[in-house]
Amino acid sequence: MVTFGALAASQPVVRARFAHPVRETVEVLTLLVVLVGAVLLSSRLLDRRPLGEFGLSLDRAWWHSFAAGGLIATGINAGALAVAVGAGWATIAGFTQGSGDLSFAPAVTLVFCYVATAAAWEEVTIRGAMLKNVAEGAEGYLPRWAAVGLAVCLSTAVFAFLHGGKISAPSQYGYYLVAGLVLSGAYVVTGDLALSIGFHVFYNFTQSVVFGLGHSQQTPELLVVELAGPERWTGEEGLVFALFAVLGGVFVLLYVRRRDGSLRIDDRVTRWTPLQE
Repeated sequence: MVTFGALAASQPVVRARFAHPVRETVEVLTLLVVLVGAVLLSSRLLDRRPLGEFGLSLDRAWWHSFAAGGLIATGINAGALAVAVGAGWATIAGFTQGSGDLSFAPAVTLVFCYVATAAAWEEVTIRGAMLKNVAEGAEGYLPRWAAVGLAVCLSTAVFAFLHGGKISAPSQYGYYLVAGLVLSGAYVVTGDLALSIGFHVFYNFTQSVVFGLGHSQQTPELLVVELAGPERWTGEEGLVFALFAVLGGVFVLLYVRRRDGSLRIDDRVTRWTPLQE
C-alpha cells in the first residue's frame, strides 16, 4: 500500500514538471527508489526478514534462472507473432520505428529500464511480499498445499485487478488471471523471484519492442507489425496471447523440473526466517 501511495502521489508531479524523454527517465528513477525503499523498510520494520527471503538472493544461480525466464518469454512471444503472421492476422510493415525524439537505441534502452523496473515492482509486491505472507499465515490454519493455493488465488486476483484499466470487457480479465497464475507458479516451485521477474520483464519488453505486438503502450519497435485479425484472437488480451502464456508456464515448469529433478512447493514459500540483528 505504501508503494501504491507513493507512486500515485509522485507520477502526476513528475508528468506535470517534465517533458519527454526526461519525464520517463525521472519516472523510472522514482519507481526504482520507491521499490528499493519499500523492500528495505519492509525487511527491517514489517516482515522482519532478510532481503533474500523476498526471493531476491541475486546470486549467480538467481541470474541464471532470470535469464532462463527471459528466454522462455521471448520464445513464446516469437511463437505468438509466427502464429499471427501465419494466420494472416499480422503483417510486418517495417523495422526500427517509433522512437520519437530519441534515436532508436537510447529509446529502446529507456523502455527496457522502465519495463524492467515496473515488472520487478509487480513481482516483489505481488509475489515476494503478498503471496509469501498469505501463504505463511494461512499455513497455521490450512494444509500447506491449501495455504499456498489460497495465496496464489488471492495474489493473482489482485494482479488481474491492477490491470483493469487496460481492459474493455470483463472477459479480458481472463488473460491477466492466466498471466498471474504463470508468474505465481514460477515463484511457488522455486521459492525465489528470478524466473518470474525474468519472464515478466522480457515478456513485456519483447512483446512490444522486439515483436511489435503491443497495443496499449507506445514504444519503439524493432519489428513494426500491423494487426488485422479478429480482436478476440489478436487483441492485447486475445486468445493467442493467453494460449502462449499458458505454453510459457508449461516451459517454466519443464525448466524447473529439469534443473531440480522434481516439481514441488518450495519450502521457502511458507518459511519465515527471522531477521538477525
